[in-house]
Amino acid sequence: MEFSKYPITLTVNQKRYSFTVEANKTLLEVIREDLGLTGTKEGCGQGDCGACTLLVNGQAINSCLTLVVEVAGQNILTIEGLAEGDQLHPIQQAFIDHGAIQCGFCTPGMVLAAKALLDSCPRPGEEEVRMAIAGNLCRCTGYDKIVKAIMSVGS
Repeated sequence: MEFSKYPITLTVNQKRYSFTVEANKTLLEVIREDLGLTGTKEGCGQGDCGACTLLVNGQAINSCLTLVVEVAGQNILTIEGLAEGDQLHPIQQAFIDHGAIQCGFCTPGMVLAAKALLDSCPRPGEEEVRMAIAGNLCRCTGYDKIVKAIMSVGS
């Protein structure tokens, strides 16, 4: 089955891109396949695991559930756009400092979910942090180190 194609423009990590995309193409597919930004992971493909979390205009979204045509003209941040050159973002550094990274598969989505929280609530409590990352599954940790890492940035 062939789908209609649409011209769209996206700003990803402060760089503008123009594409012609099929109507059924997800944001995750465009980010990984068309732009080669593979830090964003595909986990469940159903919006349950959070591995594909990106920020669209500062809001955390599941890119596997988002059609790219829905976010045309929007500002998108991926994990690759978070650091400035060789300088890690404070959230990334906190994950390292607190041992909140194990296999690393969930880390990009978890970090971006944390950024969305900290941008809207600079000093969250533990309950707020846990709620903000509730859509991000990690099979390696008990979440305590992740929560402590996020809270250390907000304090």
